[in-house]
Amino acid sequence: METVETAPASLARRFGALLVDWISCLLIAGAFATPTDEPWLAPGIFVVVYGLFLGFFGQTLGMRLFRIRCVSMNTGGPLGVPRALLRAIVMLPLITCLIMDQQQRGLHDRASGSIVQTA
Repeated sequence: METVETAPASLARRFGALLVDWISCLLIAGAFATPTDEPWLAPGIFVVVYGLFLGFFGQTLGMRLFRIRCVSMNTGGPLGVPRALLRAIVMLPLITCLIMDQQQRGLHDRASGSIVQTA
């Protein structure tokens, strides 16, 4: 099993993509309920969107706009839905994104075996 040699995406691109994705989830959730009525709705949509889009395509809308992608460290392809869901759940408390290793992989990336790279 070979690992993929990639250059990690910059923190600015990652933050921009996350901001776009979070705002889109807030807008979708806001169409159904107010944040005070259903505070779990936006984070739930975030987990589902990340699980499906990263699992099948390796990119969310924000990642596509910022030209980055999240791929498996082993194959270089999409993560698959179970690993993408794990990544999204571990990512919810944002502090896990800030604890990084030498390859700029956060705890959520290490838990799912992924890396965010320039597309």
